[in-house]
Amino acid sequence: MSPRTAFVLPVVTTAAALVAMTGCTSTESTVSDGSKVELVKSGKLTTCTHLPYEPFQSRQDNKIVGFDVDLVDLVAKELKVTQEIVDTPFEGIQTGEDLNARKCDVAAAGMTITPVREENLDFSAPYFEATQALITKKGAGYDSLASLKGKKLGVQQGTTGEEYAKKNGAGVETVQFEDLALLLTAVKTGQVDGAVNDNGVLFEYVRKNPDTEVTAEFETGEKYGVGVRTGNDALREEINKVIKAAQSDGRYDAIYKKWFPAAPKN
Repeated sequence: MSPRTAFVLPVVTTAAALVAMTGCTSTESTVSDGSKVELVKSGKLTTCTHLPYEPFQSRQDNKIVGFDVDLVDLVAKELKVTQEIVDTPFEGIQTGEDLNARKCDVAAAGMTITPVREENLDFSAPYFEATQALITKKGAGYDSLASLKGKKLGVQQGTTGEEYAKKNGAGVETVQFEDLALLLTAVKTGQVDGAVNDNGVLFEYVRKNPDTEVTAEFETGEKYGVGVRTGNDALREEINKVIKAAQSDGRYDAIYKKWFPAAPKN
């Protein structure tokens, strides 16, 4: 999410044991060029994500929907399988633990590609550009981190937004929240004076909550990628192929306009 910052954890030595205990057996799917892609479950492309992160992934009417969901559906279609989504804490995603334990095939969670995360998992080609932004109650008058000196600034745990705020918010008290929904509720109710997170999710929230506003953006040059287990080149290459084709034939733009109706494409 937006960029979410990775924390390096020790190698999980129980991953193999966990696979054995759960009885998972890998299956294969054949793609159009005849190559084989290994999958955790037969007939499924299993995706790890962390809810909610609207409009990239959120639950609506007992169904998980969003930009990332639609994009990964294109990959599943190419593999002739269906996507199955697992909601799991973000730390297990960004450290590669869930992928290594075969909890899922891919990680699609509005996740920024960072050097630290690249030590723990492999990323697809970038599929979305993002930057950090500041959200406040409308008319609050805070338009920079400096203007929030001595005030409370909400951040989402484990994100690049949290990292940015701590590095650049001198004199600002950061308050950590577990997920985006709690963070934005804190802004709306006045629990915090503002919050930092990815611009895409904040602009979408403001569109639906006009009593809030995005007052600043911070050019961090972040890009999202789909994560796969380190060394799973066949699946990563298939994802890259699908992303490139979708960006060329208009499917990507259609998905973008569906989930970001008020925002220009980057």
